[in-house]
Amino acid sequence: MPDAPTVPIQRTSAGWRLPGIANLHSHAFQRAMAGLAEMQTDPADSFWTWRETMYRMAARFDPDALRAVATQLYVEMLEAGYTTVCEFHYLHHAPDGRPYAPASAMADALIEAAEATGIRLTLLPVLYMAGGFDGRALDARQRRFGHDVDGYLRLFSDLHARQGAGLRVGCALHSLRAVPADAMDAVLAALPRDARVHIHIAEQVAEVDGCVAVRGARPVAWLLDHAPVDARWTLVHATHLDAGEIAGIAASGATVALCPTTEANLGDGLFPLRAYLDAGGAWGIGSDSHASVSPVEELRWLEYGQRLVGHRRNVAVGPASPSVGATLLAGVWASAAASTGFAEADDAIVLDADAPLLAGATPADVADRWLFAGNRPLVREVEVGGERLVVDGRHRLHAQAAHGHAGAMRRLLAQ
Repeated sequence: MPDAPTVPIQRTSAGWRLPGIANLHSHAFQRAMAGLAEMQTDPADSFWTWRETMYRMAARFDPDALRAVATQLYVEMLEAGYTTVCEFHYLHHAPDGRPYAPASAMADALIEAAEATGIRLTLLPVLYMAGGFDGRALDARQRRFGHDVDGYLRLFSDLHARQGAGLRVGCALHSLRAVPADAMDAVLAALPRDARVHIHIAEQVAEVDGCVAVRGARPVAWLLDHAPVDARWTLVHATHLDAGEIAGIAASGATVALCPTTEANLGDGLFPLRAYLDAGGAWGIGSDSHASVSPVEELRWLEYGQRLVGHRRNVAVGPASPSVGATLLAGVWASAAASTGFAEADDAIVLDADAPLLAGATPADVADRWLFAGNRPLVREVEVGGERLVVDGRHRLHAQAAHGHAGAMRRLLAQ
């Protein structure tokens, strides 16, 4: 494993100051169903049965509901220490599949939520075309997600033209099972050279088996052989890898977006972290379905999962970085610009140095104490682009966003 970069943590008069954290994978609307998919519906409950609950919730959203839920979510993210979010956005159309007027109405709701809260947004409109590796048509519940290639590129072009200081627009390929190979090639050929590309891949064992059956190769192996995967790419989950795929991702320069709380909630499996670190691979974290909105919990359970399966402690370390916390934070900071498209260095969070959990902390141990010492929120201030958005642990829209979210949830749950 390469030497970890120096962890930029400073003690200031306000507290412990460190860079903001990028959330590399978000489906904002799914925050509305957090805690609502924990009733058994099948003795073999899995991602595939959870998806039925997701479809039912997705069918209830309109732009107003999405704006309200996303605003509340982005407030939560900022209060937790996330300063950038990659929004993997596939809830494009009306429930019957007809485009809104304008066709970007749902994406507009996300942009407006980000602008209101001040979080940096990497918006990733999703290409979603097929219901499986066999190319079957989208079913009725998936139609609001779908585009043909031309329609997708029109949406992408419209959104990309609106990039600004707080907005980047990239491309998301939903998954290999949802994007035929020829469509992937056409879209990639049409993208700007600097566009970020994100894709769900190898999240479930059934997905791996389906790819092998139809395309004759494991998903990551197939992608590396058929697409120009490089540092612009982010592979979301990549849970089920063999040794060759681990080496291939690392060599490509792509980032893997790990979402430990969602992967655990769905029963997906554990990423082979130690082998990937040894290969020198880039990685970051995301809150995905938002069962939790906390970089502390994502990083803590990334490490704890490895401890549980490996029967050892302090896994995410290296010769030059014996601190687990420092190594984990260095990893997320190192991958942020490549995955999000934002290279700004003026985003920061400040931890409460007066909190009991940080009593007597030093630069050598503050990262470990923040990530592994308890559950009290320690983020005191958050700055994005030099603007202070969180003061004393509360975002400036804390009450307003909660009120709007409550109204939206009442409407969503009444349907």
